Amino acid sequence: MLTWMGSLTIAAVLALLLTNRVTAVVALIAAPVVVAFAAGFSASEISGFAQAGIADVAGTAAMFVFAILYFGVMRDAGMFDPLVRRVLRVAGHNPVTIAVATVLLAIVAHLDGAGATTFLIAIPALLPLYDALGMRRLVLAALVGLGAGVMNLTPWSGPTARAATTIGVDGNEIWVPMIPAQLAGIAAVLAIAVFLGLRERRRLASAGGPAQGAAPDAAGTGAGAGPETQGTEPDLERAELLRPRLFWPNIVLTAAVVGVLVSGVWPPELVFMVGLVVALMMNYPGMRRQSERINAHAQGAILMASTLLAAGVFLGVMDGSGMVEAMAHSATGMVPEAVGPGLALVVGVLGVPLSLVFGPDAYYFAVLPVLAEVGANFGISPLEMAQASIAGQETVGFPISPLTGSFYLLTGLTGVSIGSHIRFLLPWAWLASLVVLAVAVLTGVVPVWG
Repeated sequence: MLTWMGSLTIAAVLALLLTNRVTAVVALIAAPVVVAFAAGFSASEISGFAQAGIADVAGTAAMFVFAILYFGVMRDAGMFDPLVRRVLRVAGHNPVTIAVATVLLAIVAHLDGAGATTFLIAIPALLPLYDALGMRRLVLAALVGLGAGVMNLTPWSGPTARAATTIGVDGNEIWVPMIPAQLAGIAAVLAIAVFLGLRERRRLASAGGPAQGAAPDAAGTGAGAGPETQGTEPDLERAELLRPRLFWPNIVLTAAVVGVLVSGVWPPELVFMVGLVVALMMNYPGMRRQSERINAHAQGAILMASTLLAAGVFLGVMDGSGMVEAMAHSATGMVPEAVGPGLALVVGVLGVPLSLVFGPDAYYFAVLPVLAEVGANFGISPLEMAQASIAGQETVGFPISPLTGSFYLLTGLTGVSIGSHIRFLLPWAWLASLVVLAVAVLTGVVPVWG
């Protein structure tokens, strides 16, 4: 019975999330609670399950909230602005260097782990340059997506945070062993950028496109003539927030935050809490200014935190009621013995195409728990299954996932059709994820055989 109840719960969550009928918070709380009542559990039992689940995810939720606030404050202070301008200056008007600069800009912009922020920074800055040179917007969308996707493995990004929540570990435990694989993914994405840039240069030459110097002001339009020079009220407000004299102190602080995070000396949530305190006191002294900066980024932080806490209820009920265990035992019997030990590798290989079917909430909160239980029966730890998942599922794969809101922002800002974008980017994203997976296998993070 528990197997059927668990399957019904997951099916309900997936149906609600995939059809966009309700928010993730509603789906993740309502479905397990209703099914648990139907399965005969009492209100006090369900409350205990939910409280245990919330306790397990509290650290991850706190880490995510303070990471968003920290990087938001750094962005307000202008820490990323000189980096953006330099990237655009180096790019010039050569399609190859522009393509590489696009990836680098997306990587830098995605340090806060928010896809929407990355797209809002990178695309408006580069779109005039692409249009002036006649480079295809499909290439712009693909390269920005790849740069953001390969950075989406960090523990303060959505997929890794969700995976950590699901298996009950710190995001660091998933991410740190994957750093060599992530670096290989960055190298792969840069290689793809070079290839696409060369292809664009040949295409423009054969089509008699604009000459190399045809757009002398394009780069400046993207970055140099930025908000601070326009004179509108929002632009003046933005200029008041900039702290150019604190650029290097902010760089040092961010490097220290990342260094302590990687070292594991402190838990991630405490690292970002302390980092935020220092950032606010250094850049925006005074209660009013600090409150304004927190309020400015509170919406994104609360949205993700509420989703993670709702996932705690879902996972707590599923685990405490025994549904996950019952489903795992049933699923184990359906997985052929010859395939089971290689389940982590299969999950890693299929990560990008699965991003077309499962959004981050649906996969990491509904599918991964079952995969982790099934894998454990074949000698694959939940940590290894999570690491195999983030090699592609909603990391490198998120820019092609129509189940994420930022996907529509990416296609909307670039003005490309959804179908054309997915067809163009899918093979490149899949290739990058396979490089990440291959290095994870070679470094012993993801097992070939359980």
